[in-house]
Amino acid sequence: MQVVEDRAVREFRKDGVTFLPAALDAELLRSLEAAHARHIANGGAMWSWRDHPEYLAAAKDSVIPDLVRTLWGSEDVWFMYDQVFKTKGGYAARTPWHQDLSYLCVEGDDLAVVWITFDAVPAEESLEFVKGSHRGPLHNGFSYDPRELAEDETAPLFKKGDLPRLPPIQQARDEYDIVSFAVEPGDLVIFHPGMLHGGAPVTESKQRRTLSLRFFGRDAVYSKRPSKVGPPIPELHESLQHGDPFRWTEDWFPKVR
Repeated sequence: MQVVEDRAVREFRKDGVTFLPAALDAELLRSLEAAHARHIANGGAMWSWRDHPEYLAAAKDSVIPDLVRTLWGSEDVWFMYDQVFKTKGGYAARTPWHQDLSYLCVEGDDLAVVWITFDAVPAEESLEFVKGSHRGPLHNGFSYDPRELAEDETAPLFKKGDLPRLPPIQQARDEYDIVSFAVEPGDLVIFHPGMLHGGAPVTESKQRRTLSLRFFGRDAVYSKRPSKVGPPIPELHESLQHGDPFRWTEDWFPKVR
C-alpha cells in the first residue's frame, strides 16, 4: 500500500486538495482507461458504475479507498458515484468556477473526489482550486442554461432559496489563493467537493480525459438544497431529513472500507 505523507493529510484538511503522484499502477490505469473510453462512447452519463464494473473494482480493491480514509483520518468509506470527462485540445472555454456540493444533497468533512487523468496535462490546463474554500460558505451552483452562462458564468442554478451567488473568481483571480497541478497518468488529485474549483481551457494539449470517483464517510449527512439535486434516488430524498446520516442501500452506495 502506498504511504500517504503527513504533508498530504495536512493539505487535504487545511487546503481541501492534495496531489499524490504515481499513486496508481499501470494495470489499474489501463483497466480504467478502457472503461472510460466505453463510457464516453455510450454517452458519459453519471452514476454508471454498474455498467462499468472497473470503477467499483477500483473503489473497492485498489489503493484508492485506503488513501481516502487516511486523508480523512477515518475508517469507514462508501463509494458514491462516478463521473467522466473528455475535453478536446483547442477548446478555449473554461468550466465555470463552482462547488460540487451545490449539486449534491450531502455535507460533511469525510467527502472526497478522486480525480484520475489518462493524459499528461500541464498545470495551466488542469483543474484549478481556491485553497481553503471547502470550509465554506456553500454557494449557489452555476446555471445549466448556456444562454445565461454566456452572459455571466455566476448565473445561479437555483432561482429561489438563500444560497449566496458564486463569486466572480475569474475576474478577480489575484484576490484568491488558487492552486493547480501538472498531472501525468497514474497521478491522483484528491479534493473535498466543497472546494471552489473550475477547469482551465485545454488549448495546447491534445485532450484532457479524466475520471472522478467520489466517496463519503461516516460523518456525511443528508443536506437539502433549494430544489432537487443528485443522487437520482427518489426514495432517498423521500426518506431522509436534513441532517440524517447519509446512508442508503449497498445497491446504491457500496461500503468499500
